Amino acid sequence: QVQLVESGGGLVQAGGSLRLSCAASGTIYRVNFMAWFRQYPGKQRELVASINSGDSTNYADSVKGRFTISRDKAKNSVYLQMNSLKPEDTAVYYCFANFGGAYWGQGTQVSVSS
Repeated sequence: QVQLVESGGGLVQAGGSLRLSCAASGTIYRVNFMAWFRQYPGKQRELVASINSGDSTNYADSVKGRFTISRDKAKNSVYLQMNSLKPEDTAVYYCFANFGGAYWGQGTQVSVSS
């Protein structure tokens, strides 16, 4: 059974930084795609950033130049470095991975105060 465990959320002032981590455990045969989504109250989850098996990355326009996704292949982990945070980045952030099946983390709250 594959599990994704997130860490690194919290409260930060506008302009500050946070680093989210997501570690996968269990039997993993291949990593196709890993990503971070976020969800605002009452809204659907939206893609923030993704990284594929070839390490190509993709970002939502709202975070380009501020967020950086990276991964550690040996640890089956993915990270999201978030700089220049804005109040509108406040949301629950979810780790997602496609290891041949789709897996979600439990979510971590990021709150940015103005």
